[in-house]
Amino acid sequence: MKPVSTATAFAVASLGIAAFSTMDALMKGLSIEMGAYNALLWRTLAGAVIGGLIFFARGNPWPGPQVARLHMLRGVLSAAMAILFFWGLARVPLAQGVALSFVAPLIALHLAAWLLKERIERQAILASLLGFAGVLVILSGQAQSDLGPEAFRGALAILASAGLYAYNIILMRQQALVAKPLEIAFFMSLIMSACFLVAAPVLAVVPTPPQVPALAGAALLAFVSLMLLSWAYARAEAQHLAPVEYTAFIWASILGLLVFAEPVRPLTLLGAGMIVAACIIAARRRPVSIAEMEAAL
Repeated sequence: MKPVSTATAFAVASLGIAAFSTMDALMKGLSIEMGAYNALLWRTLAGAVIGGLIFFARGNPWPGPQVARLHMLRGVLSAAMAILFFWGLARVPLAQGVALSFVAPLIALHLAAWLLKERIERQAILASLLGFAGVLVILSGQAQSDLGPEAFRGALAILASAGLYAYNIILMRQQALVAKPLEIAFFMSLIMSACFLVAAPVLAVVPTPPQVPALAGAALLAFVSLMLLSWAYARAEAQHLAPVEYTAFIWASILGLLVFAEPVRPLTLLGAGMIVAACIIAARRRPVSIAEMEAAL
């Protein structure tokens, strides 16, 4: 693998987050129109078809058992994570939903400590308390805006999704070290599609012609984003790339205002700032090596 600078990896990861944020906006609209399940079913199927055509056309070999296990684990986890996130995102403002998802690195901190049997340091505990306070600030702003009980349930679903994403953060770096970006993007779409197809006989609804371009666009953006992030995580440590996740709030604020006419409320900004600050404080602990992570999983 040709070495690249951390700045280059960070720039590529930033493009990946921008693509993912645009996909989020498309998926929010589709989730409102056809439900989160159908939006995800057809998006992942389209992604699997696009990825499969490229993957097999280039003659890529089938992954070995250990790599296939990682693909399977992350794919199943991502399916559950995605259905919770987009179900919630259909019920809360885009910027607010993305801000709530920022608690994932804090959860990952404690999850990694539990898996690696590490002692949780005092600053990690303080960071978690600050992050939790940020979540409460965002939820209080939601209550003041009188968005209704559906919005509160949506916020809880996004927080549950963030819990799953915390483990996904650990898997992402592991996966990027043993598989190429195209392989990761294809198998993620394939395994997620397989998960959603289980309920297809009962829940699937064929999309209308006007919905097809949005679904195709969301599939393409998700595929490109996965490839960009996989490329970046294979060339730089997660601790250096973690801050790029916070640029999603900028994109969510802009897209929420332009596409859904959702103003960014002051308490959402305050809460997001508290969560980001908490993650920065937590990131100052001793970094965990990938060898330690692999040994623990």
